[in-house]
Amino acid sequence: MLQNIISPSFIFQFLAVVISLTVHEFAHALTADRMGDPTARVAGRVTLNPVAHLEPLGLIMILFAPIGWAKPVPVNGANFRHPRRAMLLVAAAGPVSNLILAAVCGGLMHVVPRPMVDEISWNDFLTQLLWWGFIVNVSLFVFNLIPIPPLDGSRIVASLLPPRLEYRYSRLELYGPFILFLLVLIPPLRNQVFLPLFSTALNWVASWLALAPWMV
Repeated sequence: MLQNIISPSFIFQFLAVVISLTVHEFAHALTADRMGDPTARVAGRVTLNPVAHLEPLGLIMILFAPIGWAKPVPVNGANFRHPRRAMLLVAAAGPVSNLILAAVCGGLMHVVPRPMVDEISWNDFLTQLLWWGFIVNVSLFVFNLIPIPPLDGSRIVASLLPPRLEYRYSRLELYGPFILFLLVLIPPLRNQVFLPLFSTALNWVASWLALAPWMV
C-alpha cells in the first residue's frame, strides 16, 4: 500500500483529483454568486483554494475506493431571480468545468513533447499529470451527470421537469445516495453501469481531441 502511495502515478492522480474537484466546486460557487445568491461567497467557497472545497474522507475515498466527494456548495434558491433556470446553470457549471479542464489537458498534451521510452524528464512528469487530468475530468463530467441524487445530473433534470413531475422526482432524494452506493460498490453493477459509460466517454472525448496516439 505504501509503495503505491509514493509512486509517481499515484501522486499525479492525487494532484489531478485535488485540482479537478476544486475547480468543480468553485464553478458551482461562482455561478451561484453571479446568479444572485451570495450564500457560497459568504461561506468562503468562491475560491480556488482546495482547503475550502475538499472533504478529507471524500478525498481518501475517491483515491482508494470507487466513490468519493467534496464539500457540497451551499445554495439558497430563494435568492435567485429565476430559481429554476439559475439552479440548472449552477448544477451544470460543475460538470462543464470538468469537461473544459479535460479539453485543456488534452490540448496541452499536443504541445508538450512526448518523452522517449525510459526517459525521466520534466516532460514526462507534465505529460503524466496532463493524462491523469484528462482521465479524472472526463470521469467526473460523466459521473456527475448521472441523474441520481445528490449528483448534479439530478439537479439538472429536476430543473427541466414540469413542477408536478419535479415534485415526484424530488422524492428520489431519500433513496438516491443508497442507490448510488449500491451501483458503485457492488462490482457486477459497477461493471455493467459505470465502466461502459466511462470507457465510451473517454474514447469519445479522446477522439474529439485527436488523442488516439496517447491511448496506447
